[in-house]
Amino acid sequence: MHKSITLTVFFLALITRISAQIPAGGPPAGGKGFDPSKMNIARVYGKVVDEAGKGVGYATVQIFGKKFNPADRSLKDTMWAGQLTADNGDFNIEKLPMVGDFELVINFLGFAETKQSFNFGMSAPKMPAAGAPNGMPAGGGFPGMGAGASEKDLGNIKLKTEAKTLSEVVITDKASVATLALDRKAYRIDKDLTTAGGTAQDALKNVPSLSVDLDGNVSLRNGSPQIFVDGRPTTLALNQIAADAIESVEVITNPSSKFDAGGGTAGIVNIVLKKEKRLGYNGSVRAGTDTRGGVNFGGDINARGSKVNVFGSLMAMRNRGKMEGETLRENFFGEPASNLTQVSEGQMKGIFANGRAGVDLLLDNRNTLTFSGSYVRGKFSPTDAITNTTDFLYPGNTVTSEYVRSSEQDRSFRNFGVTTQFKHLFPKKGAEWTADFNFNQVRFEGGSAFQTLYDSGFSSREMQESLGQGSFMTIQTDFINPLKKDFKLEGGLKAVMRNNRNDNMNSVFDADLNDWRAVPQLSDHFKFDDDVYAGYLQLSKQSKNWGFQVGLRAESSLYRGALTDRDSSFSIAYPISLFPSAFVTRKLNDQDQIQLAYTRRVNRPNFFQTMPFTDFSDSLNLRRGSPTLLPEFTNSLELSYQNIFAKNHNLLISVYYKQASNLIASYQFTEFNADLNKEVVITSFANSNSASATGAEFTLKNSFFGWLDLTTNLNIFQADVDASNVETGLKASRTSGFLKEIVQIKLPKGFALQFNGEYRSRASFTPSTNNDPFQGGGPAAQNTAQGYTKSYWFLDASIRKDLLKNQGTLTLSASDIFKTRKFGSYTLTDFFSQETSRIMNPQLLRLNFSYRFGKMDMSLFNRKNTRTNMQGGDMMQN
Repeated sequence: MHKSITLTVFFLALITRISAQIPAGGPPAGGKGFDPSKMNIARVYGKVVDEAGKGVGYATVQIFGKKFNPADRSLKDTMWAGQLTADNGDFNIEKLPMVGDFELVINFLGFAETKQSFNFGMSAPKMPAAGAPNGMPAGGGFPGMGAGASEKDLGNIKLKTEAKTLSEVVITDKASVATLALDRKAYRIDKDLTTAGGTAQDALKNVPSLSVDLDGNVSLRNGSPQIFVDGRPTTLALNQIAADAIESVEVITNPSSKFDAGGGTAGIVNIVLKKEKRLGYNGSVRAGTDTRGGVNFGGDINARGSKVNVFGSLMAMRNRGKMEGETLRENFFGEPASNLTQVSEGQMKGIFANGRAGVDLLLDNRNTLTFSGSYVRGKFSPTDAITNTTDFLYPGNTVTSEYVRSSEQDRSFRNFGVTTQFKHLFPKKGAEWTADFNFNQVRFEGGSAFQTLYDSGFSSREMQESLGQGSFMTIQTDFINPLKKDFKLEGGLKAVMRNNRNDNMNSVFDADLNDWRAVPQLSDHFKFDDDVYAGYLQLSKQSKNWGFQVGLRAESSLYRGALTDRDSSFSIAYPISLFPSAFVTRKLNDQDQIQLAYTRRVNRPNFFQTMPFTDFSDSLNLRRGSPTLLPEFTNSLELSYQNIFAKNHNLLISVYYKQASNLIASYQFTEFNADLNKEVVITSFANSNSASATGAEFTLKNSFFGWLDLTTNLNIFQADVDASNVETGLKASRTSGFLKEIVQIKLPKGFALQFNGEYRSRASFTPSTNNDPFQGGGPAAQNTAQGYTKSYWFLDASIRKDLLKNQGTLTLSASDIFKTRKFGSYTLTDFFSQETSRIMNPQLLRLNFSYRFGKMDMSLFNRKNTRTNMQGGDMMQN
């Protein structure tokens, strides 16, 4: 179906207005040929609807019939005209011949092709006589003249949902945001009302199966997934990608051997950016604001001709936000014992912009070359005030000490990326070869000023300056070769090379010198190089009711790191590791199918987990990496069942088991710090013995009454961690749950309403995906056996109004309506117990307006304008 729709749009763009070839009468006086197009006065119209009777917009409508070919005096099957249906499903095709029999053909993704024959009451002419002037019909007349009507109403034409094959079953109601398949879920961000004017961080928190915390860390089934943009690893943070530039998000819980084995043991989250394939031009402009003073504006455009496709987007955003947090700690070490309370309040101010542009060169029917580039630049200036209160518990007496630490930070970053892609199609059907090159360069710098005021009246001042830069390059090639019918071989090679350098300089103000004095022991200068090389082969076989796919991926990597201000370099060489995958799919009937999948993946230690210095940025939570960490390997087994009910009801059930060896987990211990002259708690990382998770996930999509869509996602799992090698008896076992609900309501007069709700119970795992220096993140919480994350819930809501003949959209959204999206954790060790909580930007209102434009124009980029057009050429971006 995907292929047929692509070909349909392609042919629509290539076909010019066709003039009728059947003349009426003989040549006029003067000997000039008769213009048969003057008889093209007929019109056909109707409406395309789904099984619920709701109009289906942007369906492809084509009219086929016979046309006389004077070369061999025969009638040839010809497409006379075509167009896309309007937003409400209406179509109207004019300038058709009055004479002849026609066939209407309708295509729309997710529905079976629909055909309907019709005519205007006038039979087709006889074959032209040999030697007749201008190919006139035999007898020289125009048969049936005046016997028919010039208009034809075909009424409401109902499309029927098409049952897909083994690999994918798609639900594609026009208003639907979710598409469910056995191997992946896709979520249409451009259909999500609540994300208008936001970033990818806002968008991903609404995607079924995903959860996003306040720092932008994404979890998938309570594990850490790898984040892709357009199928490739990205150096961008989620808050550097505009939600309005995203078309969809794909969630792949069990990636095959074709995908990278590293980067996340929970699977892959692929962010698909907008890029039109329809000929002509289309785009949108948008602007918005929120109740905290944030402003956003941007736009995108796509222009496609027969040989060239140009695309681009631009987004600028000013962020304003606030954060509140609290930490309560009871220390069991030191004399005397003590209780600590830390209360923080912060403000965020920032501005950033990103641009993306590219061109597809359709060299010929089999070769396409793509060049694209992106540039992101931003600046953030967060401020916060932290009040620390310590109660020293002396026998019979409590002594309280307090200080306030305020900070002002100034951070800037820029990211430049280029991509080149080449695709070649072989004459053999389904055979292709692709080659990609991707390069990103990142630079970030900043300064922080800290001032601490103690209750005794003493004050101190500190300063930190940071400078970092890095590059990320990937080179890969892939091929697909159908060996014979229903049997396919795939393979490829890939190299990933990245390097990073980071310098943090700490200084304190010396009142005696009246100047700043560097503190080398609190500074760090670190660099690393990380190279990964991979290759894979994959075989798939598909029959009527069975599908099989087996693959094997080989990866090796080399990690080199060093503290550049001292002799402390180290390197870790990970030898070649094999990552098999296997999928078996069974189609039970047109509505039911099951799949059994097995994959193996790896999670290699990252920058902060291996950096061997102590991070003093949070005085209560000092952190230190471990360069001796080993990679974490995960084996995943998943059994999925999918049922497609009538009228767009879809159920997907997955039962899964994940077993991890050398799980990278955080743990806490105490040590005396000479620089601070006191006993402190250090958080570091270690490989635990093992960990496992057993769970079941249910995703249900329902459509009722033609105006109500529900998407429900429920995940229940049992997690077990054995870290007794780190600390004697350190084990954790917990049952956790995750529930997400998306409700979409279509209201009269162009209004639509949407609610997004989520509940998450306590969990032992607290994965982090935003702790890579390329993404500007820090050492966020990791898997741990010494505590859990707290439960939370939240509700977002949005209302949308379509304006200006559905070309404009006004959206009002409210996030965290009840101020309950509060993230927290509880930690219990032999040295202390600690409880934390944080909340960011609750009860935020955002107002956004967007305007869509476009036109189907087949002569775009052509040197010579043929001044021809196509029926129904005007179109809007869907």
